[in-house]
Amino acid sequence: VQLQASGGGLVQAGGSLRLSCAASGSTFRLNAMEWHRQAPGKRRELVAHISSGGNTNYADSVKGRFTISRDSAKNTVYLQMNGLKPEDTGVYYCNADGWNLGDEIVAFRSWGQGTQVTVSS
Repeated sequence: VQLQASGGGLVQAGGSLRLSCAASGSTFRLNAMEWHRQAPGKRRELVAHISSGGNTNYADSVKGRFTISRDSAKNTVYLQMNGLKPEDTGVYYCNADGWNLGDEIVAFRSWGQGTQVTVSS
């Protein structure tokens, strides 16, 4: 399963961006989907998580500003980011786990290629 992220860019502090990440491949079933980010010189961190049933969890630093959602029909996860701050700058990666439904059912965990988000002060 391949993940393709898009929607990053340059925005002023207080602005908004919406990231998208679409999964594609042969027959599969998605489980949880997540957004992570990595700021320059820092470790990659979990930003938001959404389960297959739609339950969500967020890093404390983004609660109340970011919203994760998914469209199961499109195999796509979104991250709506409002009230952006310079400290939100980084490369944002989507992540998904699930099962490939071929002759055998095989679990997978895939990462997207990352999309750059830059917030200017």
